[in-house]
Amino acid sequence: MANIQLLYVANVISRKKKATQQKLTFLMQVENLGFNKQVEIVWAGEDGLWQTLAARFHSRRGGSQELWSAEFSHTLTAKKTLPGTIQFSLRYRVGRIEYWDNNQGWNYVSEADSGIKVVGDNPVLNIGFADRLTDAQKSIPITVAINQSLAAKKVIIYWTADNWLHSYKTPCFFKKGHWQKTTGSTATNPNQFGIQIWTGQIKIRDAFRVQYCISCEGKETLWDNNGGHNYVISRKPLAVMILNLHCYQEDNQDYKLSQIAKAIDEREADIVCLQEVAEHWNDGAGDWNSNSAKIINDRLRKPYHIYTDWSHLGFDKYREGVAILSRFPLAELESRYVSQSHDSYSIHSRKVVMAQIQLPYLGLINVFSAHLSWIEDGFNEQFNCLSRWAESKRCDEIKATLLCGDFNIAAGSEGYRQVVDLHQYDDQFLAVNSPRVFDKIFKVNDPHWQDYLADDYRIDFVFMHKTSGLVVKSGAVLFTDEDYGRVSDHCGYLVTFEPNQ
Repeated sequence: MANIQLLYVANVISRKKKATQQKLTFLMQVENLGFNKQVEIVWAGEDGLWQTLAARFHSRRGGSQELWSAEFSHTLTAKKTLPGTIQFSLRYRVGRIEYWDNNQGWNYVSEADSGIKVVGDNPVLNIGFADRLTDAQKSIPITVAINQSLAAKKVIIYWTADNWLHSYKTPCFFKKGHWQKTTGSTATNPNQFGIQIWTGQIKIRDAFRVQYCISCEGKETLWDNNGGHNYVISRKPLAVMILNLHCYQEDNQDYKLSQIAKAIDEREADIVCLQEVAEHWNDGAGDWNSNSAKIINDRLRKPYHIYTDWSHLGFDKYREGVAILSRFPLAELESRYVSQSHDSYSIHSRKVVMAQIQLPYLGLINVFSAHLSWIEDGFNEQFNCLSRWAESKRCDEIKATLLCGDFNIAAGSEGYRQVVDLHQYDDQFLAVNSPRVFDKIFKVNDPHWQDYLADDYRIDFVFMHKTSGLVVKSGAVLFTDEDYGRVSDHCGYLVTFEPNQ
């Protein structure tokens, strides 16, 4: 298979409200040859000027293949003409190597307002589909391009919202002129390329994830099942970020707080658990405007709900504590010492904050933001206290319990063994990034499990209760030299979750 291959191009001119606009859409299949890649459309309109349009990752096609898409619109003005008929090629860069799909050296041509043109052997092709459900979306529109030579009689969407435990069939419909009605285009259905447009709509209500494939019954029955892996569209996964802020000990501190806010926005973190949150001591009274969690929150595009509390004097001049930031409202807020010491002048005094959060499409969860002591300074006692507290907050309504933060125990250490032996909580970053090691530790209880973590120096974790109804989908390290830069003496971690169904 080619490393990059055009699937379809759409060229549509619409005339609405006295404005004429041309929209170009491209979908291509790309072989995943590396992490850092660029996919571009190199194109020229009737003016002969060559331009470059960046494509973006759309979704996975199955195996090592990905779908990438690009689109742009031009509005006709007195000073700006429409591109009209375009010629173009696809360019794919991985490292220093380039791959092209240029129609075997002739370039592709898309005539002005010609509608959909399907390329290659794709007689049945899902087109114009989204890669994510919006928060309030209750249905999914489906558009299918069918080659007229198939003499299609029925086009059926087969779909499920529970991984095929239950499945449904939704018909699509062909209407002459439907392309014109939905786009404002003068293109007909079928168009000049013999492409028919069939449309349907899946009513999903409150489903988190939907899988589907498409059947076309005509002279023969053909399928589009996304290369054998079905199409999948879901809500945004729950994204949980953890970070120890280093209690105002960083050079260029103000800039670094801005970088943290930038990462929260760009990575779409839903819940952020922070440790070593600092504000000026002010004779023990504190200074809210100097609170580092508040400053980060104020710099978000849209401030989150925030809950924070402090436990002891840090670095002789700060109230040091922990915080939870959440895109969703916080309820059942509570703060407790989990250490024997409650002395605000003792570094061994450790307080944890918790909140209940109602997540759309996922349910109610309990989240704890913790910064516990080293093993020799009371970790065992503090973790036992925290786990008892968390257990007291569990009930049938709670979908998941997350213990997040800086636990001051290295993966594989004595303190980590305590978590493993408790048989209540699993290390989510390990589960998604090293599943074989995770199974040996948290499922098989291999007697040599500590050897597998000899090179794992994490002390910051997201632990999830084993009975939780969520499953981890990804885990990434943040605030390194390769992304937002170092902002603390700790790295941050971003872990995502979906329903376990």
